[in-house]
Amino acid sequence: MGKRTRTRATTDQPYAVEAEWTDADLALLEELKKADALLPDDAPRALLSVRLSVLTDDTTSPVRQELDLRMLARERGYRVVGVASDLNVSATKVPPWKRKELGDWLNNRAPEFDVLLFWKLDRFVRRLTDLSTMIDWCLKYGKNLVSKNDSIDLTTTAGKIMVTIVGGIAEIEAANTSTRVASLWDYTKTQSDWLVGKPAFGYETAEDENGKVVLVINKDAYRALRWCHSASMRAHPASARRMVKVLVRAGLCGPGLTASTLIRRLRNPALMGYRVEEDKNGGVRRSKILLGNDAKPIRVADAIFSQDEFDSLQNALDQRRRNQPSRNLEGVTRFLGVLICHDCTTNMTVQKTMVKGRTYAYLRCRECKGGGRGAPNPEEVYSKLVDDVLKVLGDEPVMTREYRQGAEARKEQQRLEQSISYYMTGLAPEGRFTKTRFTKEQAEKTLDDLIKQLEAVDPESTMDRWVAVHNGKTFRARWQEGGMEAMASDLLRVGVKCKIQRTKVQGVRAPHIRMKLMIPKDVRDRLILKEDDFAEAF
Repeated sequence: MGKRTRTRATTDQPYAVEAEWTDADLALLEELKKADALLPDDAPRALLSVRLSVLTDDTTSPVRQELDLRMLARERGYRVVGVASDLNVSATKVPPWKRKELGDWLNNRAPEFDVLLFWKLDRFVRRLTDLSTMIDWCLKYGKNLVSKNDSIDLTTTAGKIMVTIVGGIAEIEAANTSTRVASLWDYTKTQSDWLVGKPAFGYETAEDENGKVVLVINKDAYRALRWCHSASMRAHPASARRMVKVLVRAGLCGPGLTASTLIRRLRNPALMGYRVEEDKNGGVRRSKILLGNDAKPIRVADAIFSQDEFDSLQNALDQRRRNQPSRNLEGVTRFLGVLICHDCTTNMTVQKTMVKGRTYAYLRCRECKGGGRGAPNPEEVYSKLVDDVLKVLGDEPVMTREYRQGAEARKEQQRLEQSISYYMTGLAPEGRFTKTRFTKEQAEKTLDDLIKQLEAVDPESTMDRWVAVHNGKTFRARWQEGGMEAMASDLLRVGVKCKIQRTKVQGVRAPHIRMKLMIPKDVRDRLILKEDDFAEAF
């Protein structure tokens, strides 16, 4: 480009909260924890929700959010039982139940807290639908929402109205931000200058001598792309899998590169230096060239491939694709993630080859040489797996997880304890029930009845808890209704694996197949079905 440039350092590293704690913050944290330890056993339990997408001068750091919430908990007499810290997370894109830490508390650890504290409503949610879903969830499970800087309390009607109003304002603010971002992107697409966005593979951002951001060619990516072009032009072109192995081994690409990703990169017209956008039609990820006001492609960088080189590469990729069997849109491999190789422990997948017009299917692994000795007839392997699973787990009852609140049982326990204390005081010397023999006998009888009622109260019933309830079916019946797809989903969820061992047989082309089913020891607990409270939420 004839310009002196300096490659810009990447700025997408996750925000590290550990580095923000000062000595004063740690001292205050220790003081708050000591005060927390002095609370009574029956104090309401509080979960602190801390969230931050991007740290700027206008945002409140996660450290300050946590300390403010701990001080709020101390003021209200709440015991802090945990901190759900989700950093570098957008509240607009990720609802509370899908965040890594807070989502785990909401979906799996609901019995462990009573109140959910957050610093401000926009730190918690930014969509009115998300807020409505969380309110319904809290009412269902007997939880309360409390904000440090908003008048929110679900225990009152006014609080429910206020939380809806504030949530609507937060959604409007998020919508305005989204509109501004969309407008910026629309403007950027018409410019030859690089303003925002992630460069296509092969390029990186840099600064010229005037401090202007420009796109330059990445040297390693350039070498990788040019090699792929030459490998595709050979008389016997290299496959995408072969290209991936060579590029990873040479250190030009990361170990996570896949054949589909490489092909998508090679088909990107941005490699000619043009501005592109994703074409979302057709269900296949492809990029298309954007035209400027002069109806010509908008050039944003030097070309890695000329037009002729790019066209020849696409033709080579098309020819290679015509030789491949058609893909099954529903997925070729059944029990993906369940069937694994005995030798390399990677997933067994179905690979199809076409010979003289006939298609042959084999189960192969990823790490063994050549995919290992391919296991022919995948359907026979599936059938054997189904039979083995039904023998071991088919008669297990289908249990569903239900949430039980202990509030009513705790009230009854407290009433009985107070009543027992009342009668014991009255039966003490000079007590009100010792005046006559009749009143004393009646009081002693009532006291005995109260003690029996208190002893009959199950201690677990006084706690919020999950319980497993039988729905009347066995897993055999469940899988007969849902087919192999339902069984595969359950096995993958539970962590059941099946090792496939292939042994060469002298004089026989097909190897001998041996299957070993591996079932976790706590399989009964894992089989319990958990209702998804947020399945219908956006």
